[in-house]
Amino acid sequence: MAKQTGLIKVRGTLDNVNFYQTQDGTLARMRTSVDAKRIATDPAYIRTRENGAEFGASAKAGKIVRDTLRPLLLMASDNRITARMTKVMTDVKNLDTTSSRGGRNVAGGINHPSAKELLKGFNFNERSNLGSVLAKPFAVSTSSGEVTIADIIPLNDIASPVGATHFSLQCGWAKIDFNSGVSDFQLSALTKLPIDETQQTISLTPNTAPAGTGIDVFVLCIAFYQEVNNIQYPLRNGAFNALSIVEIQ
Repeated sequence: MAKQTGLIKVRGTLDNVNFYQTQDGTLARMRTSVDAKRIATDPAYIRTRENGAEFGASAKAGKIVRDTLRPLLLMASDNRITARMTKVMTDVKNLDTTSSRGGRNVAGGINHPSAKELLKGFNFNERSNLGSVLAKPFAVSTSSGEVTIADIIPLNDIASPVGATHFSLQCGWAKIDFNSGVSDFQLSALTKLPIDETQQTISLTPNTAPAGTGIDVFVLCIAFYQEVNNIQYPLRNGAFNALSIVEIQ
């Protein structure tokens, strides 16, 4: 696709070229001459239909993850999260070695030895990666969901944005079944602390284990606040908050 760079921006269709607005600017692409009915029925387009079916399945799997983690995504995510998650799910789908072409899906690929590594470390806010924000190792218990950060000194170990006076930590444990689309998500209590030189060990544990079957996804979220007259306000609407998958099994 092409990007318009001139002073006059065109929207719509001109000489079989579609002009449309995106967050990256005004883009242009050739309009296809093949109608949707032919793509859906013509044997010549069977590969196109197969690719479309698999892409749709990957997008649906990504939506399941996003919907499951929504309570924390509201605090920390970027405007490309849908596309980035769909891409990862497509990579997981490609590891499905049992389904036929056109039917490969995330449920069939998620148990491949390499699949979970594709998801582990995924950051939901590309503007603020957990590894760049938290400069302290942590441990994750896959039996209880507990996340422990030992001997943390916030002023030294948290890369806080200008203006932040406090930060919060919260972990979550999700159980996601990509076959059925059913999931459950349990959160720990929110731990909020001042950004100072006090050394302490932080332990976060979900209230209970999530119900159901499927894969276990463990996440950790860091959010920043500014205190004004004893009231703590979210800093810049969460632009600096980090949320990441820290373990998966």
